[in-house]
Amino acid sequence: MERYFDVLRLAHDAVGRVLRDLAEARGDGLCAVDATVGNGHDTLFLAQAVGPRGRVYGFDVQERAIKATQNCCGEAGVGDRVTLLHAGHERMAELLPDDVTAAAVMFNLGYLPGADKSVVTQPATTIAALDAALSLLAPGGVISITAYTAHPGGSEETEAVRHWCAGLNHPLFKAMEYGMANCPEAKRLFLVGRFHG
Repeated sequence: MERYFDVLRLAHDAVGRVLRDLAEARGDGLCAVDATVGNGHDTLFLAQAVGPRGRVYGFDVQERAIKATQNCCGEAGVGDRVTLLHAGHERMAELLPDDVTAAAVMFNLGYLPGADKSVVTQPATTIAALDAALSLLAPGGVISITAYTAHPGGSEETEAVRHWCAGLNHPLFKAMEYGMANCPEAKRLFLVGRFHG
């Protein structure tokens, strides 16, 4: 039962399902983006989900995160599917190849666990990255955003993400928010799906 109350697991469940559905409909070789690689857990998940012919692009501003993700994916035998970019996620559209269409884009906002907590994602660059992700998203694709409210600036960033989601063109995009109603400081999950065109 605990899995249904863990937004990180919900994110993996939702993104994994979308990737499976798209692979069944379009074949393998899907592309995904990890906008905040951190310690590499989401990057590894995506690399395993897109399969041997797929490609994952990952972004992070911290060299430590890039190295941790290289190690994580390399040890799991999927490093050849992953391209890591030591850059902010707001540069996604600029740095990715022109022909990239993403089946999934994952964001895990906040700070790198075990690292300098003053290096955190910021509302302005996160919204710029979300705009870029939206422009890359394939029909049937999904963006997942895990946002944290407990650290300084986290509530403001979460509210910025909520506002961004609320402004999306419906029915082209559908946005959902998940979180604990009786624990407002708990992390939130936002899922954005592209449904037409």
